Amino acid sequence: MKRILEYAWPIIGVAAVIFSGWLLYRELHTLSADAIIASLSAIPAYRWVLAVLSTVAAYAALAWYDRIALLHLGKPLGWGFISLVSFTTYALSHNIGASVLSGAAVRYRAYSTKGLSAAEIGVLVALCSFTFLLGTVLLAGIVLIIEPDFFAAMTGIPEWSERLVGIAMLGGVALYVVGSLMHFRPLKIGKFELFYPRPAIVFRQLLAAPIELIGAAGIIYFALPAADGVNFLSVLAAFLASFSAALLSHAPGGLGVLELVFLKSMPGLNQADVVAALLVFRLLYLLLPLVFACVVVLFFERQRLVDALKARKGAH
Repeated sequence: MKRILEYAWPIIGVAAVIFSGWLLYRELHTLSADAIIASLSAIPAYRWVLAVLSTVAAYAALAWYDRIALLHLGKPLGWGFISLVSFTTYALSHNIGASVLSGAAVRYRAYSTKGLSAAEIGVLVALCSFTFLLGTVLLAGIVLIIEPDFFAAMTGIPEWSERLVGIAMLGGVALYVVGSLMHFRPLKIGKFELFYPRPAIVFRQLLAAPIELIGAAGIIYFALPAADGVNFLSVLAAFLASFSAALLSHAPGGLGVLELVFLKSMPGLNQADVVAALLVFRLLYLLLPLVFACVVVLFFERQRLVDALKARKGAH
């Protein structure tokens, strides 16, 4: 079964890229490269700076994910090591696709050198993924309550129904917090047991996840020109929908899926401006971190090889 999944995820990812690429071509085939370049050139320098700062905030919050999970495990490590591992993990997994699997492999290689067992690393990966899910549900619930018309326009569902969904989402988050405060028994699913983290861990999760998602959405927001009817909440809503769809598709880097869903979410904007903003997002959040992560991995593996050769020589 495990081997089947190893082959299934890449196939699903490639299929998602091909299908979404075809849909994206139908959406943008009349758009010229010159129009996109003009939109990129029109982004003011100060908004580039704000987009870069948003990227830094997002990746700092991602490092906090790992820190929170390590505190939950009672295995606090230095911020420098955690930041490097987290940055490398997410830079690779966001671009490779199947982020849970690829992220687990990177974390295992790194954290096992600090004495964490495979089971502990598994809990760390699960808690980091849950932190992201918690932040997505929390922010989506808030957006649905404040701006139900955004999703109502996309789905055709009445605004009051959107608000009810938002309230239910926030209720789920509240139940998680209450479970931690009241020390509820672990939630059992078959042989798997989900233990409620300590309140201090939960409150950190409720801060870290929104900061990461707001930072990532901020990259696109600051790369977009000012337009009537477009505010940060609407961009955040479109980002939550498109980024979640990209992750679920397992497409490498969410290629095509992210762009297609975001474009459909923002029909009132100039397509060239939206594509330019998404290119900025890919550059700052995905491509540049990927280059740096590859360098880090090469140095890490080289050092492990050197240490192994030294140990072998010492044994002789």
